[in-house]
Amino acid sequence: MTRQLDRVTGSVGKTDLTIRHMAARLKARVMSARVISDRGAATAEYAVVSVAAAGLGGILIKLLTSDWFQEILKTILNWIVKIVLNFFGFGG
Repeated sequence: MTRQLDRVTGSVGKTDLTIRHMAARLKARVMSARVISDRGAATAEYAVVSVAAAGLGGILIKLLTSDWFQEILKTILNWIVKIVLNFFGFGG
């Protein structure tokens, strides 16, 4: 009877090791699939950031070349120059 029990226990032990081995292999495959999909996600993120940067650059170019913004910039710079000259005593 003990030989039969040892055989059953031994076979269950081997089956348990086989299942653990298969589970480890499956986990490794899932992890490698995640790494591959993460690479694609990073590429997509770079694409989105690149498009956003290009859009922001276009908006800045349009803003900086507009007459309205150039007048505001001139007004601010004249104001700063007047304050600095008055501070050093050159303003009138």
